[in-house]
Amino acid sequence: MANVVSEGAAGRSSRTPRAEGALRTIAADQDSPERVRRVLEQALVFAGAAFAALYRPGADGELLYLAESAGLPRTLCGVRDSYPVAGRAPVAEAHRGRPVWLGPQDLAAQPQSRRVPSSDFFLAALPVRGDGGGCLLAISEGPLGFDPDDRACLGLVADALAVPAPPAAADGGEPPPGGFSLAMDTGRVRVGDGLLELFGLGPDDFDGRVESLLSLTVPEDLPSLMSVVEADHMTIGDRELEFRVLRPAGPPRWLRLRGRLVPGGEGRPARLVGSVVDASTLRSDITDVARVQRLAAALATAVTVRDVGKAVVAALRRPLRADRIALAELEGERLVVTVLDPPEPEDWPELWRAEWRTEWPDAPVRTMPTLAAALREGRAATWPAGSPLETALAEVGPGGLAVLPLPAGNRMVGACLIGWDTPHDFGPDERALLTAAAGLAGQALMRARAFDAEHELVGMLQRQLLPRRLPRLPGAIAVARYLPSTAGLELGGDWYDVIPLPDNHVALVIGDVQGHSAGAATLMGQLRTALRAYAVEGHPPDVVVSHANRLLMDMETDLFATCCYVDVDLEQGSAWCVRAGHLPPVLRHPDGSTEIAEAEGGPPLGVVRQSDFPMSPLRLRRGTLVALTTDGLVESPESDIDEGMERFAGQLSAADPTPLGPVADALLGKAPRSDDVALLLMRYDGMASRPLRESWTVWRVPQAVGHARRFTRRTLRSWGVTADVDAALLVVSELVTNALVHTEGQVRLDITLVNDRLRLAVADASPRTPAKPTSIGWEATGGRGILLVEAVSAAWGTLPVSGGKQVWAEFVLRD
Repeated sequence: MANVVSEGAAGRSSRTPRAEGALRTIAADQDSPERVRRVLEQALVFAGAAFAALYRPGADGELLYLAESAGLPRTLCGVRDSYPVAGRAPVAEAHRGRPVWLGPQDLAAQPQSRRVPSSDFFLAALPVRGDGGGCLLAISEGPLGFDPDDRACLGLVADALAVPAPPAAADGGEPPPGGFSLAMDTGRVRVGDGLLELFGLGPDDFDGRVESLLSLTVPEDLPSLMSVVEADHMTIGDRELEFRVLRPAGPPRWLRLRGRLVPGGEGRPARLVGSVVDASTLRSDITDVARVQRLAAALATAVTVRDVGKAVVAALRRPLRADRIALAELEGERLVVTVLDPPEPEDWPELWRAEWRTEWPDAPVRTMPTLAAALREGRAATWPAGSPLETALAEVGPGGLAVLPLPAGNRMVGACLIGWDTPHDFGPDERALLTAAAGLAGQALMRARAFDAEHELVGMLQRQLLPRRLPRLPGAIAVARYLPSTAGLELGGDWYDVIPLPDNHVALVIGDVQGHSAGAATLMGQLRTALRAYAVEGHPPDVVVSHANRLLMDMETDLFATCCYVDVDLEQGSAWCVRAGHLPPVLRHPDGSTEIAEAEGGPPLGVVRQSDFPMSPLRLRRGTLVALTTDGLVESPESDIDEGMERFAGQLSAADPTPLGPVADALLGKAPRSDDVALLLMRYDGMASRPLRESWTVWRVPQAVGHARRFTRRTLRSWGVTADVDAALLVVSELVTNALVHTEGQVRLDITLVNDRLRLAVADASPRTPAKPTSIGWEATGGRGILLVEAVSAAWGTLPVSGGKQVWAEFVLRD
């Protein structure tokens, strides 16, 4: 334990030299407009402050003005923009040269009108030496306040701020960055650096008249702004409001004005001094109609139910200073929570945790009668601290609870719950905001639910058109990924497929139908089915693609498609590739090198009826990775498709192909996603044991069956097979006899041995499948052949081959 304590003390004591180094680096950049803010941020980093501010005296010497701040918003900490120099505030005391350190009890005894709202706040005010003086104000939320190391770091920050600085906006001094000083009698205004940029003006475009700035204001916001800049409509004191200014392009920009009317006296005119900042990301007062306008704008672009919930949380929680907020959909008699803020389960009541299903909870409405009553009435309801509520609701807001039923049309689609831990008073303005927000959120939630339902339907259609799972391959592993082009409802035409074929072959297929529509997706499903059917029939790769091309031409569609078809022999490690206007495969060799296969290609499918689709050979070694993709992964507006293919090959080279799933995810993670993306990867590992194969062409001669039996006997003897030989010869006799008697053309006998499984297959030129008779009379002279094959073999069946069929039977050899 002693070692732990000493290490912790050493860690704390190291903060001072680190703070010195950071401040020395910042001080070296004296010309930076962000220097003061960066210095204040070091108080947050090294002294544990939640808020830090620099106050400077004005030129009149009567007030200390807030020059810069960092950390929490000023209003959350209970501090003002200005303090009288001669007053008793900690800021004034520090400006007069005395450091001030106050704890929660000291702050509660302060005679100021705005006290720090939290009982755990600690305040530090340190004098800033140098020209004009000033004060560093720091506030901590921690339970222990500022320890000795914190105080030492704050002293370093105060010393770093002790440099000559312009006075706060006042007569005779230049305004600070973003500040202004307006003479109320003449309308002439002096502005600080950066303020003109907020209005979209350059230094040469501004004539110094306040009317030039007012002319850029959105007309609806001009009356409230005029009430500030006209002396007859403004009393002495602080003013703050938000307004919008027009921009040459894009929506209006929200700005926040903070100002104070300073009386002139002795013949001097009154002045309005203050600052203007970008309010796009700042908290707005709950009484400001801008908050409702922003919520409406955010909900207008919210697409999904989750987007609606996030927009409501962003618009309400901070301005209301709520501790928790939940938005839930009403599905029948249950509330299904969409968004929780904060999202941790331990921040919510026990009932909510008990009903936790997956990511969010859902609970029956009947367990919360107060909520059910609010939903029936359809009006926003609030309960202050101490109200008699059921536990499930009382623990959401022990200091105050607001329930907003979300109406849409003539029914309720959900509810929003807002809770406070400390006692909260509900004013009329706040109730108006809650009511307006509930109506907007209800309509947006109904639209989002309809979108989510349609989007789910679209996703289900896409999943049905693509393979549900990839087959297990002997000597290889394949994975595939598909990503749609956008978050909208458009369907894509990219597809992939892995087709197991006889004799340990597999076909890898990837393609792309032109366009993004339901028609493109439907055509994609038809092409995938057609290619699979042609491949299973036993056609070679070029014939498979040619058949698909003719099919697409006969469909008389305006769409075309690209395709890449690779037939891989998993026994030999060889492959044939056919391209129809599609990207070539990329091969990653076992040594990590990659190559873009030089596979000759033909035109896209559906363009030319009579077209050639040449086959190109590929050689695969054990550990070779074959990658097929669509142009959505390699093409983007910033680079052409050749650069994209080179980049894709480089990413594939750097990947570890041992786990294929993470490789595919990593490749898709870098996709531009401006189009559909389909990706198919296969790693060829080689078969652990290769089958033994022999073939015999059966000539149509009287002794044909005897020749086939002798060939079979010699082959089995050479392989060392002694079990089930008689049964195998019987099957060969029956299958060869059927082929010679009932078909014409060439007949071929294939014998395959894989471990302990013997496969006998006879191929002929007839596509007709042999039928097993249901009954045979004693007088019948035929029809028993298939019954004998079924009786003596472990399994039998037929397969289509190019222009015919193959009848096969398998034996599990006994020891």
